[in-house]
Amino acid sequence: MLNDPRTEVVFDDARHFILTSKEKFDVITSDPIHPWVKGTSALYSKEYFELCKRHLSPGGVVTQWVPLYESDAPTVKSELATFFDVFPGGTIWGNDINGDGYDTVLLGQAEPTKINLDQMQEQLERPEYALVARSLRAVQFRSVTDLLATYSGRASDLAPWLEHAEVNQDLNLRLQYLAGMGLNYDKPAILYNAMLAYLKFPEDLFVGSEGRTQELKMRMPANARR
Repeated sequence: MLNDPRTEVVFDDARHFILTSKEKFDVITSDPIHPWVKGTSALYSKEYFELCKRHLSPGGVVTQWVPLYESDAPTVKSELATFFDVFPGGTIWGNDINGDGYDTVLLGQAEPTKINLDQMQEQLERPEYALVARSLRAVQFRSVTDLLATYSGRASDLAPWLEHAEVNQDLNLRLQYLAGMGLNYDKPAILYNAMLAYLKFPEDLFVGSEGRTQELKMRMPANARR
């Protein structure tokens, strides 16, 4: 990718870059280190996500890494609640290593999210998407249903779990202190299963043929098939 002539590498502080840029982007992805590390919570704040939202092209997406290891429930709840405060239609995608729910990725859009299963599968089978398909196969995703079966919930479903969560703001960066107090808690499976308890299959999120939709539903935990 770095050798692709379309690629431009910019070395800058993420907050400074997004604050001063006039560009719009199709994808903004954030994969910082844990929020208990000094300064990192600024990349998990409500104001930072609002900056990202303003810089999205129509149909663009923002993704945010959220670790479940070395994190406790108040920390994870704060991260999710802050992101969903800016992206109320946001979704969660899990990395379920051996059933442990190692970490997750949050995805948000300015517009309502719709995922067309058939269209995605068709794209993956095109020659111009060969490198994408190869990259997915390298991490055991051989089809669209393999990939989308990592769906782990969304803001509306998790509202009861996040009811008293603290929203991380620039003026307090409360998350840094929450995360610092929870860094010795390392039971990601407990946190992941707590989120999955609210999981429902989102009929309005996934669209496509009946066969592929049912296949995806059957790949999810039993409570999501209701």
